[in-house]
Amino acid sequence: MASPRRLFLGVETSVLGRPWRDRLDLEAQGRAEALAQLWGHQEILARVLAGRGVTPDAAEGFLTPTVRALMPDPYALRDMRAAADRLADAVARRQTVAIFGDYDVDGACSTALLGEFLEACGVPYIIHIPDRIYEGYGPNVEAIRALAAGGARLLVTVDCGTVSTEPIAEAARLGMDTIVLDHHQAPEQLPAALAIVNPNRQDDLSGLGHLCAAGVVFMAIVALNRELRQRKFFSGASGPDLMNSLDLVALATVADVVPLTGLNRAFVARGLEVMRARGRPGLRALFDCAGANGPPSAYHLGFLIGPRINAGGRIGDAALGAKLLLMRDEVEAQKIAAELDRLNRERQAIEIGAVEEAQAEALAGLGLAEQGAVVVTAREGWHPGVVGLVASRLKERFKRPAFAIAFKEESGSGSGRSIAGVDLGRAVRAAVEAGILVKGGGHAMAAGITIEKARLGEFRAFLEESLAAAVERSRAEDALFVDAALTAAGATPALVASFEQAGPFGAGNPEPVFAFPAHRLVDVAPVGTGHVRLRARAGDGSILQGIAFRSADGPLGQALLKGRGEAMHLAGTVSIDRWGGGERVQLRVVDAAWPESRRETAIARK
Repeated sequence: MASPRRLFLGVETSVLGRPWRDRLDLEAQGRAEALAQLWGHQEILARVLAGRGVTPDAAEGFLTPTVRALMPDPYALRDMRAAADRLADAVARRQTVAIFGDYDVDGACSTALLGEFLEACGVPYIIHIPDRIYEGYGPNVEAIRALAAGGARLLVTVDCGTVSTEPIAEAARLGMDTIVLDHHQAPEQLPAALAIVNPNRQDDLSGLGHLCAAGVVFMAIVALNRELRQRKFFSGASGPDLMNSLDLVALATVADVVPLTGLNRAFVARGLEVMRARGRPGLRALFDCAGANGPPSAYHLGFLIGPRINAGGRIGDAALGAKLLLMRDEVEAQKIAAELDRLNRERQAIEIGAVEEAQAEALAGLGLAEQGAVVVTAREGWHPGVVGLVASRLKERFKRPAFAIAFKEESGSGSGRSIAGVDLGRAVRAAVEAGILVKGGGHAMAAGITIEKARLGEFRAFLEESLAAAVERSRAEDALFVDAALTAAGATPALVASFEQAGPFGAGNPEPVFAFPAHRLVDVAPVGTGHVRLRARAGDGSILQGIAFRSADGPLGQALLKGRGEAMHLAGTVSIDRWGGGERVQLRVVDAAWPESRRETAIARK
């Protein structure tokens, strides 16, 4: 059992109502000391490594993760051999392959991965990405018929298909074999496909359930490439360079918020190296449109590139993302990137209004005491393309699993987002089996549903009953874990570069959080769409630049705005801001607290 973690800076209750705790317990503190002594790592990096469970003997491998060292045998995945054999047959016979993808980033990257490999092998393929509003998630019978009419003899579904029983049966009736490459949680009874490669199917023992769909597709391409070599398909040539496609795997892995540990972390580290070469015209154009400065990072993928690719599937042409990633023509790539950038701005405007309405409904439902295990909001007229984003904002605001559902007449489609330790995908699957939902699926942290309006109350009650215990445990354990204390003077670009060796950071490998004790807020102001920008001065006069995103109307932003001129403890992540050609460290503020001597004053203010 882990030893208890001490309060950091003595903060029992921050402005967001949570304690700050040292990420390192006693055991981890011992690891940090050993790392610093044996490896010569400076104290901050040693603490960051130790806080992520890295031992001295594993430090070198952690700091330099490689796909080669961490890549398992792709045949460890159930049905992979059958999938690779059938794909190899299609390549050898030059059969037209239909790729049916999802409309999110993972689906776009998965589609582009497979399409790019088939193209390199001279195999014709057809892509279909469903329209979110008119077709919904996953394969549908009408689309399958159209693909068959287009000459496809093999159907490959990517990032979908695990629960598509009737469409896959229709493909078989039309003479098409089906291969499913997916990662979503699976029911016990699976569709009658030739192969269903999904590490989260209940009879898969690979231990690769943390992969996103693009990771599964990459594993399938590795297996296919091996099979083609054995068949001497490349006639002595080297064949496609699979490592060059890891930019797509990296983008999908970050955007789909799967754990950045083990193989996933190696995928992202190698993929970011590929992106730095700017060899893919579509990504190069999108980075330029997004105004991403400095070398590509996981932050860029998650917050600048991913949302723009998603925008096509949310409110525009769902196929734009896959088209962009496959595009080789520079001019066309720039046109598509510009359109995705425009759609993203439009999506942001739609989202703002929906979030305001959803938060008002949630507050009315939870009451002043904000009781209840889950937040379920629904409204006629919400754009179905933004409900996932609305659910994410509700989850962040209320620290509970949250659903947002867009109804059209008597039926609605919705998305849910969860908190750590609460498996939303399992709950949705149980609701489908209980007949409460028309359909639904997902994974632990996110899910999608279709529901009849008459069953909304029943669904809400079902979630309350099935998730209450897990939510209570998760909320009781909620704390901000701090890696170390810094001052404005100590937060230098060189320091940031040193601990970035422990990245890329994301789900499962959290970005280091630093506390800045008693820095005086000398300048605080709202900026942009709900952000708060600040300048804080340390005791020695050094200045720290900071920003608290999407906080202006919440308790964090309000505390910062009211605290101008006073000293506060600030906590957040630090990065290098390269805007305008220079370099400076910026704090992304995630929480704040009053120094103990001022807390009574702060309470009185409320």
